[in-house]
Amino acid sequence: MITLRAFRAIDDFETCQKFMYGHRAVLENIGIHKLTSSKDEWMVNPGVFVIIVESEDRTKVYGGARIHVAEGTQPLPIEEATGYLDAKIYEIVKNNAISGTGEICGLWNSREVAGMGIGSVFLTRACVIIARQVCLQSLFALCAPYTIKMAQMVGYQIIYDLGNNGTFYYPKLDLVATAMILNDVNTLSLADPTEKESIMSVRENLNQVRKEILREREVVLDYRLEIPNIDQWYNSGIIKNLIK
Repeated sequence: MITLRAFRAIDDFETCQKFMYGHRAVLENIGIHKLTSSKDEWMVNPGVFVIIVESEDRTKVYGGARIHVAEGTQPLPIEEATGYLDAKIYEIVKNNAISGTGEICGLWNSREVAGMGIGSVFLTRACVIIARQVCLQSLFALCAPYTIKMAQMVGYQIIYDLGNNGTFYYPKLDLVATAMILNDVNTLSLADPTEKESIMSVRENLNQVRKEILREREVVLDYRLEIPNIDQWYNSGIIKNLIK
């Protein structure tokens, strides 16, 4: 059984380090050595939430993803990655930050779980699931070509006003990334009905064991998505206005 566990980055430095090393190893295997979302400043950012894919005993890490909240102290990774190419991203993020926005980034999985959907499918779902818990109304993402379809399945849309019809050469000149946004985290009006049903079901019970079927393969996942110490986030100056 594989566990998907959510936590605030500043609450679990040790696991954040495991995430960072695993992410870097995956990137280096495909020739990427510098990436905005792989910098380690996020580990001390109070507006970052992590979902880790790990073994039951927490000794092995198989993948992960993060949500960065637009809270004023650090730009979102999508701003750092594309702002120098198209400054419109700053205004788009600013307008969405008024009601609460963030970004899914740093999504990766190891070869041990390749083909199981842990990366593109279940981690994307898990991020959308916890976004409501974090009080966000929208989510950005900078998607590799193979993750666009999954993003659209949960309700993301391409931001055609940015770059070249939403695309940028990133993280290097021979790779293309697409800027996308999920405008309605709570209702998921554009999501595929099956994806929406799965997300809403886990939102109703954030800690549960579920049998999931993907590509005719059964995977047993232990969802541990109720974020510890979430009251500290709700009571922080960062998020107070959004809750109101």
